[in-house]
Amino acid sequence: MQVRVLGCSGGIGARARTTSFLVDHDILLDAGTGVEDLSVEELAGIDHVFLTHSHLDHIAALPLLVDSVGGLRSRPLVVHALPETILALKTHIFNWVIWPDFTEIPHYERPWMVFEPIGIDSTVELAGRWVRSLPANHTVPALGFHIFNERAALVFSGDTGPNDEFWRIVNSVENLRYLIIETAFPNRDQDLAVTSRHLYPIQLGQELEKLKREPQVLVTHLKPSDRKVIERELDAWAGRFAPRVLERGDVFEL
Repeated sequence: MQVRVLGCSGGIGARARTTSFLVDHDILLDAGTGVEDLSVEELAGIDHVFLTHSHLDHIAALPLLVDSVGGLRSRPLVVHALPETILALKTHIFNWVIWPDFTEIPHYERPWMVFEPIGIDSTVELAGRWVRSLPANHTVPALGFHIFNERAALVFSGDTGPNDEFWRIVNSVENLRYLIIETAFPNRDQDLAVTSRHLYPIQLGQELEKLKREPQVLVTHLKPSDRKVIERELDAWAGRFAPRVLERGDVFEL
């Protein structure tokens, strides 16, 4: 199983792309602006999208993805998400005002997209690959994801603040090879981070103290305007865990 980083930024500008990961050729974790760099053929090959939550930087490309390749596919795109996320998408995006409702196009019996509700600790098996939903602590209902096969596992925190339940589950994951965890703000903006339920470098160091496994730690969701500051602060406050800042184009094998 291969995981390709399409986008991992907390914003846009300077070629930054927001959160999206392509698993093999057919599974997408989040649908941020990184999806837009895929070819039409690659877009048409995506069968499943798993969304962490409803915020724009994680769903921005979904409406255009369905619109661009729905007619090229023989079956609907399946969007897996919390019921609250699905409701937000139906109410605010696929509402015939912002964008057409592709659960009814070209016909409600033959739609280009279907929603599949999942809860916390749901597991979906897809041809020898498993996607398990994890708890996240964010300003809207949100998830992280644990993806794995018979050989290895990767955990993605999604957008989150401190979350003891997340660490309890992570520490039970067998063969954990990679941990992708967010740190959105520099230390000077810790009040904003707390309010918006994101991590900052001091807090990331505190959270990683709860980790009892030894995966490679990869940091995502840095604000582009503060990237250099956050990188320095990661070294200062979480350096003992040897975190590496995730890059668009990174590829991980499981």
